[in-house]
Amino acid sequence: MNRRLVLAAVAVALLAGLAGCSALSGGISDEQLDREADYSDLRDSDADVAIDLEDGSLIEDGEFRAVYDLNGTGELSLYRSSLYRDEPLDVDSVRYWYPNGTELTGSELEVEQGQSETTVQVPDENGTLAFSGEAGRKTFQLPAYVEGSYEVTVPEGHRTSNFLFGDVAPNGYEREVVDDRERLYWESVDTTISLRYYLARDITLFLGLVGVVVLFGGIGIAYYYRQVRRLREEREEFGLDVDAGDDSDGGPPGFP
Repeated sequence: MNRRLVLAAVAVALLAGLAGCSALSGGISDEQLDREADYSDLRDSDADVAIDLEDGSLIEDGEFRAVYDLNGTGELSLYRSSLYRDEPLDVDSVRYWYPNGTELTGSELEVEQGQSETTVQVPDENGTLAFSGEAGRKTFQLPAYVEGSYEVTVPEGHRTSNFLFGDVAPNGYEREVVDDRERLYWESVDTTISLRYYLARDITLFLGLVGVVVLFGGIGIAYYYRQVRRLREEREEFGLDVDAGDDSDGGPPGFP
């Protein structure tokens, strides 16, 4: 009897665990998929994939908008790679356009979120797919879900060019600044795009801070050297620095 109770308890625990996993990967709500977003500026890009980054804050991550010309791709598997495994990409504001311009919202598409990826199936593999998601704080990383040319625009006033504060991968990109927004372009990408960017004015503040530290450090060193020199002169004035072992003149130290 006790054995049966134990087995029943184990079965209930397993079922509860499976139910919990299902709840965690229960998919993305229609409300989230149909959330409003404007992709018109990205659809005008000449790149196969156009991505726009929006800056975050100290307490919130940034966001990104992305538009993909599918070019023969009927299904996208959206994920991000963590240290241990691939995780499904949490997307919102999903839109799809047929080649003739007819628009579908995310809830009208087949969108399934599993344990390691979010799968989006489209009705025509030559259409255009758009979605939004979270970016990091001053960072962005996203696999190349489709091969082709990529264009990434960083937030206004931000840059990636300083080697101490910025970083771009992969190499082989072109950089330009339009209306105070840095734009990166790759002719072809088949790997993960990774960016680290910074607010350009922070470089000026950093250099100013370094200048202040150097200035006050120099003043402190000069003051310390002056005090040491002054003490040495006072000791010499009172004869405290005369070698006590030198009595060649027969008198006490400090007296002629």
